[in-house]
Amino acid sequence: MNKVDYLRISLIDRCNFRCHYCVPEAAKLDYLLQQELLTYQELLTLLKEVFIPIGFTKFRLTGGEPLLRPGIVDFVGEVASLPQCDDLGMTTNGFLLEKLAKPLFYAGLRRINISLDSLNPEIFDKMIGNGGKSRWQQTWQGIQTAYEVGFNPLKLNVVVIRGINDGEILDLAALTIERNWHVRFIEFMPIGNNKLFDETAWIPSAELRDRISQKFGLIESSIKGNGPADVFKIPGAKGTLGFISQMSECFCDKCNRIRLSADGWLRPCLLNETGQINLKDALRNGVDSYQLKEQVGNLLFLKEEINFKERDRGTNGAYFRTMSQIGG
Repeated sequence: MNKVDYLRISLIDRCNFRCHYCVPEAAKLDYLLQQELLTYQELLTLLKEVFIPIGFTKFRLTGGEPLLRPGIVDFVGEVASLPQCDDLGMTTNGFLLEKLAKPLFYAGLRRINISLDSLNPEIFDKMIGNGGKSRWQQTWQGIQTAYEVGFNPLKLNVVVIRGINDGEILDLAALTIERNWHVRFIEFMPIGNNKLFDETAWIPSAELRDRISQKFGLIESSIKGNGPADVFKIPGAKGTLGFISQMSECFCDKCNRIRLSADGWLRPCLLNETGQINLKDALRNGVDSYQLKEQVGNLLFLKEEINFKERDRGTNGAYFRTMSQIGG
């Protein structure tokens, strides 16, 4: 097993999108109350007194949609200023980035992943479950603003679903030719999507690589990230193409991360709650940092290989939550 030194921190369980692969149409969401969230001060305490002392140096802020959390810019500044923080990233849907990209960059955020499942506004709005005004243009402008501000390389996450957006694979890949953008194709996962997910909707990464290779050619890239993506590039392109193949090509042996939910649950894996710890309750009950470090250290040994195809499928699984609520 790789050294585990990467913490994904979910700041909020709410999102201003309702993407079908993340929040199934029929899902009923019970959002956390404000007092149920870990406060920023509690998060900083955990970083300084627990995670950093046992070797964590990489942090990613997620949601829901993290930009919905008030005070996000100041919190980014606090985390980025920690001398032991080697890497700070964020995953966002980009809708609020037009106004927040510059403040976040100046606060110290340097890496950002933005969800962009389609270049077609109609398909985009269909995928995000938007029944009103189109949100594609504002999202696209947020991406442009983030790139202009200096987020470089900028990563775009694409969840591929056959029959919905797989016809855009070549257009999305082509974004990397003239821009130093990293487009990452993510295999569709069944979490909370028993009805939507089946073998016809899911497309393995090998098929996507083959399509792109036939059109543009494809070579392995020397640029590797902190995550599980297999990284390639179109010959001569400025950017890269990543393929995250959790369904078809298990990468559990390469995983270097654990997850902290917005309400304080620390889990060894997206689909593994074995030995989970409620750090919020522990902090508020006065458990000292020595005990917390010991508990977190023990949790790292509970990471195991998961069969993503067969394991609990979200709303019908062991924890009755959608991807957006568990900090996907």
